[in-house]
Amino acid sequence: SVYDDQPNSHKKFMEKLDACIRNHDKEIEKMCNFHHQGFVDAITELLKVRTDAEKLKVQVTDTNRRFQDAGKEVIVQTEDIIRCRIQQRNITTVVEKLQLCLPVLEMYSKLKEQMSAKRYYSALKTMEQLENVYFPRVSQYRFCQLMIENLPKLREDIKEISMSDLKDFLESIRKHSDKIGETAMKQAQQQKAFSIALQKQNNVKFGKNMYINHDRITEEKHEIILRHILEEEDENEEEVLTVQDLVDFSPVYRCLHIYSVLSDEETFENYYRKQRKKQARLVLQPQSSMHETVDGYRRYFTQIVGFFVVEDHILHVTQGLVTRAYTDELWNMALSKIIAVLRAHSSYCTDPDLVLELKNLIVIFADTLQGYGFPVNRLFDLLFDIRDQYNETLLKKWAGVFRDIFEEDNYSPIPIVSEEEYKIVTSKFPFQDPDLEKQSFPKKFPMSQSVPHIYIQVKEFIYASLKFSESLHRSSTEIDDMLRKSTNLLLTRTLNSCLLNLIRKPHIGLTELVQIIINTTHLEQACKYLEDFITNITNISQETVHTTRLYGLSTFKDARHAAEGEIYTKLNQKIDEFVQLADYDWTMSEPDGRASGYLMDLINFLRSIFQVFTHLPGKVAQTACMSACQHLSTTLMQMLLDSELKQISMGAVQQFNLDVIQCELFASSEPVPGFQGDTLQLAFIDLRQLLDLFMVWDWSTYLADYGQPASKYLRVNPNTALTLLEKMKDTSKKNNIFAQFRKNDRDKQKLIETVVKQLRNLVNGMSQHT
Repeated sequence: SVYDDQPNSHKKFMEKLDACIRNHDKEIEKMCNFHHQGFVDAITELLKVRTDAEKLKVQVTDTNRRFQDAGKEVIVQTEDIIRCRIQQRNITTVVEKLQLCLPVLEMYSKLKEQMSAKRYYSALKTMEQLENVYFPRVSQYRFCQLMIENLPKLREDIKEISMSDLKDFLESIRKHSDKIGETAMKQAQQQKAFSIALQKQNNVKFGKNMYINHDRITEEKHEIILRHILEEEDENEEEVLTVQDLVDFSPVYRCLHIYSVLSDEETFENYYRKQRKKQARLVLQPQSSMHETVDGYRRYFTQIVGFFVVEDHILHVTQGLVTRAYTDELWNMALSKIIAVLRAHSSYCTDPDLVLELKNLIVIFADTLQGYGFPVNRLFDLLFDIRDQYNETLLKKWAGVFRDIFEEDNYSPIPIVSEEEYKIVTSKFPFQDPDLEKQSFPKKFPMSQSVPHIYIQVKEFIYASLKFSESLHRSSTEIDDMLRKSTNLLLTRTLNSCLLNLIRKPHIGLTELVQIIINTTHLEQACKYLEDFITNITNISQETVHTTRLYGLSTFKDARHAAEGEIYTKLNQKIDEFVQLADYDWTMSEPDGRASGYLMDLINFLRSIFQVFTHLPGKVAQTACMSACQHLSTTLMQMLLDSELKQISMGAVQQFNLDVIQCELFASSEPVPGFQGDTLQLAFIDLRQLLDLFMVWDWSTYLADYGQPASKYLRVNPNTALTLLEKMKDTSKKNNIFAQFRKNDRDKQKLIETVVKQLRNLVNGMSQHT
């Protein structure tokens, strides 16, 4: 209300305030007056106590001094006690902390020892204990932090060291792959040899015949072989090495465990598989000269076997490092590469022995890996392709053998002077001839020495082909079929080709060709014995529905036909050689009265040759004789009609007629038996009718009867008659200079001209008709 707008409000407030102050001053004054006496009394009391207080102060000071002097020693001892108690407490604390830290330090020390001793898996386990159990207890200490910081580095060191050990291991197994593979293949081969020997012994006990090489194995021999194998196995039992003996797998186990502890198995597995795939590619890469020797193939196979034996061991002793799917994938990749390599390199092999050794290596290789669970069917399929190549190399080799046999043969019947020689030949070749057996010594086999040699070599070829068929896991029927097919190739291609080449050689004469035909006949007859021979080996009867037959019949028939054709050719060539010796005087006025010398020599030659042909089949000798006579007739006809021969006298025609008469006499003498009537003489019918026409000069009959079936000169061609007549016409003009002054000669000349004119008209009419 002081600040209200009422008039004199401030003045009134100040008045009231002053009044209030005066009232308070009065109350204070009253209170001071009331207490003043007591204050005076108190001061008086204090003055009284002052003296006593000073005395007390002196006493207290003295007492304090004396007390301080007396407590100095106690203070010292008390301080010592306090210090000892503090030390004791600190010691207790330190002991407690040390007891807490000592296990950590001990474990860390143990870790260091494990690292030094290369016990990395244990070191990792120790690290886990340190991190999970011990470090949390002392994590507040600096040394613990240092240890914690050092553990990742130790882990990395362990990973690097274990990876280095793994690399050393991979390098080691790469170097020892061939030794591992060699050992595995040797063990598989010994196991297989034992099984085969045992099987053969059982087969003999059941009466089965088994053929190995060229001899039948008896029961006693089988028992000896089996016993020998068992003795060798007993001797080598302590020396049998396994893959663990050859390779230390501990680096793999350690590395796998280490990466498992580090929870990094995937990295390890990927690295291991990647490196092994690289090694697989290196192992599968062959040397360029591998095909040259069997050792090159053996090293190639042993390295591959060693590689997969190691992988199989890793598969079974580790969990997850490699899987069956991984090994199958790796094997399929390797198998494709192996097959491609073998196809390429085996194609360069030209030695059948090398191909056979390669086959044996492939079989051992396949059997070894099959024992470890790898599928090998494709390898046996490959062997069928290599078998074809093996047969090709065999065929090439036997082609050389056959050529050598043919080169060394004398192409004459085999002479025999004793029973022993007879048995030797019949033991080599199945020859049966009761008539020959009844003959006394000395005597001769009809075939030459090459026949038994070829028969023996065909059997050798069958044995060689059989060697490849062994151990292919095929049935006897399939082996029988393979043997027969390869033998057919030998007969139809190789032997047939050698025979054809032999037949076409220039130095092979008629006598040799005759002997070749005889030889092929006996070889053809021996084919049934070859079929029996194959049957005895394979125990497959020839009556089996699908049994392949030998094609020897067609083979030797083709060779005989070729030889027969060559006989006809060479015989004609001989005839041509004799005819080339002919030296006719085509202008002679009178004949010599006897046949030409060259023709008589030719006829004598033909007689001697046809005597040799008596050993040939009848049709061959008859065909050769007919062919020779026809060729001789054709050659003589060509001689008369030769375009270079311009003139022929009647005397020359008469001389030529004498030669043809000798040819007809030779044909009628039946140089080769079997011709009916005058069949052979018909070879000269064209010459005979032509010469008769000129000898009797019966042109009117010829011209009148020409074209009639009953014509006397049916075989005389107008062109032939015209050609010969024109040559005689020119001779008449030249030799009869004064013919125009003699009536007979003029008449004869006119007759010739008339006949020539008529013949020309006849020939022209034939041309127009045609």
